[in-house]
Amino acid sequence: MRPLLRYPTSMKHLFFILLFLIAGISHAQITLEGVVRDSLNTPLELANVIAIDQETSALKSYGITSAQGRYKLDLAENASYKIQISYVGMKTLEDIIATEESDLRKDYTLEPDNVLDGVELVYEMPVAVEGDTLVYNADSFQDGTERKLEDVLENLPGVEINEEGQVEVEGKVVNKIMVNGKDFFDGDTKLATKNIPSKAVDKIQVLRNYSEVGQLRNVTNNQDNVAMNIKLKEGKESFWFGNVTAGGGNAPDDALYLVQPKLFYYSPKYSLNFIGDLNNTGEVALTRRDIRNFGGGFRSPSRSSGTNINLGDNSLDFLTTQSNALEIENKLASGNFSYSPSQALDLSGFLIYNSSRILSNETSFIRYTDPDLGIPDETTDQSSLERSDQGLMKLSASYQPNFNNQLDYDILARVSNDRQDQNVLSSVIGNTQQLQEVTPYSINQNINYYYTLNEKNIFAFEAQHLLKNEDPFYRALLANDPDGPDAFDSTAEALGLNTNSPTYDLGQNRRIKSNQLDAKLDYYNILNAKSNINLTLGVILSRQEFNSNIFQFLAGGTQLDPTPTINEGRATNDTEYSFSDLYMGLHYRLKTGKFTITPGFSVHAYGNRNIQFGETFEDNFFRFLPDFETRIQFKKSEALTLRYDMRNQFTDVTRLAEGLVLNNLNSIQFGELALQNALSHNVSLFYSSFNLFNYTNVFARAAYSNNIDQIRSLTNFENVIRTSTFFNSNFADENVNVFGRVQRTFGKIRATLNTSFNYSKINQFIQSERSLNEAYTQTYTPGIRTNFKIAPNVSFRYRYSVTNNNQGGRETTFVTQAPSIEFDAYIWKSVTFRTNYTYTQQDLGDGDSQSFQNWDAFLSYRKDKDAKWEYEIRATNILDIDAQVRNRANNVSVFTSETFIQPQFVTFRIVYTL
Repeated sequence: MRPLLRYPTSMKHLFFILLFLIAGISHAQITLEGVVRDSLNTPLELANVIAIDQETSALKSYGITSAQGRYKLDLAENASYKIQISYVGMKTLEDIIATEESDLRKDYTLEPDNVLDGVELVYEMPVAVEGDTLVYNADSFQDGTERKLEDVLENLPGVEINEEGQVEVEGKVVNKIMVNGKDFFDGDTKLATKNIPSKAVDKIQVLRNYSEVGQLRNVTNNQDNVAMNIKLKEGKESFWFGNVTAGGGNAPDDALYLVQPKLFYYSPKYSLNFIGDLNNTGEVALTRRDIRNFGGGFRSPSRSSGTNINLGDNSLDFLTTQSNALEIENKLASGNFSYSPSQALDLSGFLIYNSSRILSNETSFIRYTDPDLGIPDETTDQSSLERSDQGLMKLSASYQPNFNNQLDYDILARVSNDRQDQNVLSSVIGNTQQLQEVTPYSINQNINYYYTLNEKNIFAFEAQHLLKNEDPFYRALLANDPDGPDAFDSTAEALGLNTNSPTYDLGQNRRIKSNQLDAKLDYYNILNAKSNINLTLGVILSRQEFNSNIFQFLAGGTQLDPTPTINEGRATNDTEYSFSDLYMGLHYRLKTGKFTITPGFSVHAYGNRNIQFGETFEDNFFRFLPDFETRIQFKKSEALTLRYDMRNQFTDVTRLAEGLVLNNLNSIQFGELALQNALSHNVSLFYSSFNLFNYTNVFARAAYSNNIDQIRSLTNFENVIRTSTFFNSNFADENVNVFGRVQRTFGKIRATLNTSFNYSKINQFIQSERSLNEAYTQTYTPGIRTNFKIAPNVSFRYRYSVTNNNQGGRETTFVTQAPSIEFDAYIWKSVTFRTNYTYTQQDLGDGDSQSFQNWDAFLSYRKDKDAKWEYEIRATNILDIDAQVRNRANNVSVFTSETFIQPQFVTFRIVYTL
């Protein structure tokens, strides 16, 4: 048996050793600081200042001036440096200084330069600002241990890779990534960061205030839109790059294998990208969730209209994620192309096939809401065999004959074949075998046209059509004693099942068809250089059909269509649901001083109708939805944004359908014909500041929502089997989310503090009694890391999280502490060593605690940085632990789960670089 719970010898000792190493690597330094001005004695902001070591001719230090023209460089004692200062439109200034053992102060004045073609520098600035674009020189942030774009991004000040694998810049999620100006798999950030080789990257351009449509750049608020363009290193006019990895190893049960080709071709007219992955080591290029969320660049035209309509998601609820399982086999084949036959026309597309086979096992202890309601605690042991095959294909065309006209068309097709065979042993219900299958498909089309009539008038038309078909199938097999009581007997009788059979063998077919059109026409009238008016006319037309039936397999191959004793005997569904929204919006945008103010409103004519069991329900009404945004631009890189909007939220057809639906064996639901929409008030505040003078990055986001008439559940339990329906709650639900980050660079050391606070209040009814569910989570994550060019680098983080759940009469508290350390070194200019270790301890709030450890390592050899061949040894789960522990909560229960994971793996790999 592999060990599950281990305890480190002393995390405190490790922390002090870390600080000692950082201090030991540092050496005596002095500071050179001053002010850069122009010939009129005006301070120059964002001037570039670099120091070049006279003895080695190496770039020693660099800086960018603040709004007051201040600069600051850290230099070694008793050395000679060439100081070079540059600014667009000014002559480059050079000065020789000699340092001693005390700090220096020196101001500089730049003279105008009539040559405006650019500034010639001996060394490229590690960070430069070009308008709204922030440019990082990739080589300045690499020490030789990096292999992927992701490794480089983690070294950049102001850039973070969050827990979801998304790239964040100054607290904003990067919407798309391009390579040499061309979309990379429609801008998917995860595919780019985990597959583009680091050695191919020359510049990383962060495009702030990014607009997909140049015509709309000056009439819309784009401050939340961030894109990233990866400029490749100079090569031939047409060139290939990439790498191919192959490897293998031994495991307790099976031999390990891995093949990962990653090939890229770029030329001025077209590009080709291919990413493949075949392995059973648990390394996942794209998870099932990534594929489902892969939007292909599609954005709903009505995203800012104030209307949210939910079409539902009927995909399988797999037991575990692909990163936490006993056995994991992955196959990925993906290709992306772009072609520009002329300056006016761009064609692009991608094809992705993703396949996974997973064996998982999880044990859980579940405590249900208020103990006074008589719901017993439950222990479960679940094992699952999961199969998923997913395919996506997209084709896009963009035609722009001139700046005043742009026509875009996209089509995205998606298909999947998913299956889960699950065995569940419950301390209450007993042993059940469950089968889930679904083979959905969808086709999404998008057409946009943008036309600038003249300098005062702009028109924008956007339309999107979605066709979706889902067909989930469910089957459950549970033993039954016809002569004695069983935990499922009462539920079986309520469902109208045959209770004399030796087994309860249930099945359910469902089919959900969705057809939706979302279109709008925007007119922008530019009043003057400071203000414009936006008039919007839009429509949403949606239709859903939902059919389902429950049946029981009996001995002899016969089938029973049961008649329930509950829910008026309704065991089937044949529901049609139609929704329409005709709306008009008006917004006024004004820039005055530091303020950009955008008040507005939309007026909606809603209509919805559903037909089922011979009954028709219709609801037509009008709604006025105001919204407001104010942005205060304190400086070029410091701003505060306040937003308010009112939103109408509409449910999908499955909550309206009145026939019984089996979510699984212990969760049954039926809908409510006359459900109304929910209304929410939403307020958010966002502050961001990125100071390039001292590399201090501060951002904070606070959001509050108040939901009125929210759709909530009425739940009744029979032991742990629950039957639910839905209602519009008269009690307001509330959510508060606050997140902040402070990051500061001190020479070669970067310190970071992340904090988050989340509060939610949900009202529901359980056993006919009102249940108020309150959850509060606070998380603090300080971290420190070094960024030496030559010396080894180390990163230390400590995550502390407290979660309080109040579910009526039951209160629980989970405390998680997770210190982690990462170390990387580039030795002898040929050997790379990287390792990471995390120790996680979870206090369950009742005096008990559990812990587990993760330790991985990587060792590679290549002759030099330009070598074609590289040899690697990777070790995962070095401590060979059995499982990871998780604590979580939902609306009706809290869980303590133990998820079993892959054993210790050691693989040898060979990498060939083109």
